[in-house]
Amino acid sequence: MKRLAVCCLLLFFLPLPPNSQAEDWTHWGGPTRNNVWHEDGLLESFPPAGPTIVWRTPVSGGYAGPAVSEGSVFVSDFVSKEHSRKKEHADKVVPQRTLSDGMERVLCLDEQSGGIKWKHEYPVKYSIAYASGPRCTPTVDQGKVYTLGAEGNLFCFNKKTGDILWSKDFRKLYVDKTPIWGYASHPLVDGQKLICVVGGEGSYAVAFDKDTGAELWRAITAVEQGYSPPMIIEAQGVRQLILMRPDAVTSVDPDSGREYWSVPYNGDSSTIIMSPVFWNEQLFVGGFNNRNLLLKLLPDRPAAKAVWRDKRKHGISPLNVQPYVDANVMYGVDQNGELMAVELPSGKRLWATAEPISKRRVHCGTAFFVRQADRYWLFNDQGEIVIGKLTPHGYEEIDRQKVIEPTSVAYGRAVVWCMPAFANRRMYVRNDEECICVDLAAGQ
Repeated sequence: MKRLAVCCLLLFFLPLPPNSQAEDWTHWGGPTRNNVWHEDGLLESFPPAGPTIVWRTPVSGGYAGPAVSEGSVFVSDFVSKEHSRKKEHADKVVPQRTLSDGMERVLCLDEQSGGIKWKHEYPVKYSIAYASGPRCTPTVDQGKVYTLGAEGNLFCFNKKTGDILWSKDFRKLYVDKTPIWGYASHPLVDGQKLICVVGGEGSYAVAFDKDTGAELWRAITAVEQGYSPPMIIEAQGVRQLILMRPDAVTSVDPDSGREYWSVPYNGDSSTIIMSPVFWNEQLFVGGFNNRNLLLKLLPDRPAAKAVWRDKRKHGISPLNVQPYVDANVMYGVDQNGELMAVELPSGKRLWATAEPISKRRVHCGTAFFVRQADRYWLFNDQGEIVIGKLTPHGYEEIDRQKVIEPTSVAYGRAVVWCMPAFANRRMYVRNDEECICVDLAAGQ
């Protein structure tokens, strides 16, 4: 009996295999910022009644996805009497700015119950198109939470208490005008730095000390901020911060802001949303109306050259959804609402289907997705979770289930545009009325 007890104790204290442990979702793109969900022990398909909705918590307007860390869920929203989510862009292709007064809020929710642990709210005047609310997913790092509002209000909070440690107002400090769709470039933590796309003369990107908010460096000028999140790669043995601005792809030293190289991009100020995809010493970026560009990084120094650009029926023109590369195939949702597979480096489209979103393709159709094991979890703009497989040969749907209502209207369609968080075998997602927690663990 003693030997049995010792064995049981040893088994109790032995660590689980790494891929079976629960995992938080601490910023945009997940724990590795590349849309990969590393957990296992998940549903193979949905139960007849659908997955369990663990909790529902009322929230207000916004597109900002949640972040999850150590028992807390962080989400931001916008409360306004005019709440302009309804029909502002029902039939408009050209975005137009809307003036709206209200309060942006940062909410810290209990991960198990959805109850509010703390909140912070501050007045803001919106002057943007799609004035529904914040766009940027909170970033959680070493006991702090960083949030960026739609009009450029940056905050650093104590994660547990909600106390403000420091803050910045980009409009007052750096630039006069907010981009037409609001600030949407998710901040990036790199060592001691918090790197943000800011805007203004010589301050397109600014690095702040993540603990004090002190400015460490500022770099380059662009025609507008755009919406592409910054990213860091290592090529030619050099760490490079890649900044996808509306008129160029630029590489700078992440420690100093010193420019390494820059290649012109032929887009416009309102179409850069994706972060560049890095694969096999190459960078791909795509924007509205086939404004696509493939760069080859040179082998002997930090430099790059264009391989091809703006080829019709090549590459992909993503809007809201970040593409993902598996082997030499890139998967992404095009501006016309089709999920596509694109061969790299040729840019040749292997297949396209609107099936994950709609029976037929729709303008700006959206399905956010993450890779998990050998399959993908997609959340489409109709509020459905879709389990599927993506290969160079086609799309195979395994199952789908609606979990939340689309509460915004865009181009005549009711939509929900939010990148979910996938953490601890659950999915956390919001619309303009509620944030929900969906249990995706096996054994339901």
